[in-house]
Amino acid sequence: MPTDPSSTPRLPVVFIPHGGGPWPFVELGLPKAEVQALAAWLRQVGQQLATRPKALLVISAHWERPVATVMTSAAPPLLYDYSGFPQEAYRITWPAPGSPSLAARVRELLSAAGLPSAEDSARGYDHGTFIPLKLMYPEADIPCVQLSLKQGLDPAEHLALGRALAPLRDEGVFIIGSGMTFHNLRAFGDPRAHEVSAKFDAWVQDAATAPASVRDEMLRLWTQAPYARLVHPREEHLLPLMVAAGAAGEDRGTTAWSGSMMGARLSGFRFG
Repeated sequence: MPTDPSSTPRLPVVFIPHGGGPWPFVELGLPKAEVQALAAWLRQVGQQLATRPKALLVISAHWERPVATVMTSAAPPLLYDYSGFPQEAYRITWPAPGSPSLAARVRELLSAAGLPSAEDSARGYDHGTFIPLKLMYPEADIPCVQLSLKQGLDPAEHLALGRALAPLRDEGVFIIGSGMTFHNLRAFGDPRAHEVSAKFDAWVQDAATAPASVRDEMLRLWTQAPYARLVHPREEHLLPLMVAAGAAGEDRGTTAWSGSMMGARLSGFRFG
């Protein structure tokens, strides 16, 4: 892949909250209005693009490797990496093709930036990818590649990953960070979670929509945000936002969606 940038409009970058487990496709007893609101937004994310992507690159919170690692399978399976749900949760399908050429291009860009990488020919789509993308692209007809987080979860390293990947935006690749702005599993449904998550979410919105230099510094120092470690005891669900912000370059972010899940505030962002 690269393609001629002059003939390919630049695509935006997004960060999406992917919800919990198989939430929109299996009845889990979640508040119906919350499920419907997030699902409705995800369904129209791709529809708001000016041009159809040639491929999708997803950075999911549910994959960590010692170095940034890309899937190379031409036909990735699904990883039902959740447990304790009804049997229909394990019959969900989303047969999108992979893209070995995009995987190779990702590694080329990372290498050019001095960032080590690896590949995995067996890895399939985890639920941070196939659940939200089944809503966004139900036809499953656009090639898709997952890129892992890097173990250690250093925010500066993930901003750098995103910056290295930015040229893909001019090559028809839609970069999607898939995580959550609130991810404390023990606190979902706790009445106190609303106030705590609202203050952190307001900070995240301020950070994501700030000028690029301010945004990146705020995200690098995210643990200084209000209630940071209460909202993210472990930050893997926030790190896809760092990759998205890095790929955004100088593009200012906008809050594309703001809502809640089991009372906790969540936001989604678009850059460009």
